[in-house]
Amino acid sequence: MQLSRTLTVILLTFLVAMWGVNWPLSKYALEFAPPLLFAGLRITIGGLILLLIALPRYRYLNLKHTWNIYLISGLLNIILFFGFQTFGLNMMPAGLFSTIVFMQPVLLGIGAWLWLGESMNGFKIVGLILGFIGVAVISMNDGSGNISTVGVLLGLASTITWTFGTIYMKKTSNKVDAIWLTTLQMIFGGIVLLIAGTTIENWTDIAWNQRFISTLSVIAIFCTALTWLVFFLLVRSGEAGKIGSFNFLVPLIAIVISVLFLGETITIKMVVGLILIIIGIALVNLKMKSLQKRGNMLKGDM
Repeated sequence: MQLSRTLTVILLTFLVAMWGVNWPLSKYALEFAPPLLFAGLRITIGGLILLLIALPRYRYLNLKHTWNIYLISGLLNIILFFGFQTFGLNMMPAGLFSTIVFMQPVLLGIGAWLWLGESMNGFKIVGLILGFIGVAVISMNDGSGNISTVGVLLGLASTITWTFGTIYMKKTSNKVDAIWLTTLQMIFGGIVLLIAGTTIENWTDIAWNQRFISTLSVIAIFCTALTWLVFFLLVRSGEAGKIGSFNFLVPLIAIVISVLFLGETITIKMVVGLILIIIGIALVNLKMKSLQKRGNMLKGDM
């Protein structure tokens, strides 16, 4: 399914905005709940919301022949990704941790080239590198020297599982329905995380106050259910590497929100990082029309 340019821009804007909001909100929510139970709650609620959208499309489920796709996707994109992410976020400052997690566009660009047959050129390579450097410059702005080795490893594990999960979803996109894939992997992954959380954590440690409930609701609906549905729709409709490159904007948005609502100040590092991110995205998405025309001319001479 191909999306129009206008709809793609709208969906991308929504995606990066909501994922940007997700980081400070999730960090805040972890003050009221243990990591696994919080992750399980947000994902299960998100999956049940998507189930309302998926049920009218029951004819596209085909669970008998595609159950393994839902299982593997849920393991990579939900259980491992959110499990590693939630524990790691609880150990490190959100800015520093998001830098590690958002190496994903770099790995995704390389993986899409190796396993999906997407194009790779010097502009894309430089763009991916500049985008990551921009994220690193901005996220290091908090100046915290408290870096957890375990937190770093969890961030890397989260990035790797997300990358392979996205590539796997792209490779199997013609075999399953995008809405059912997103819905079932969330319900399956959320239940597994809740069971794991119940085993090693205590439900009594959750502070069921208005602040936690409202924060959990926003995260589950907008930052989990709708964003993952939009992400998979975008990846299915276009090049995974190009879509992934816009994820570099997520840590930037998270920091801007902190500036606006938490009283943090704008620094030179933030401005430099923003410039690097914009240049990186532009290079990754450069169509290079002149090079294409030159290539076509060479083919015509052969």
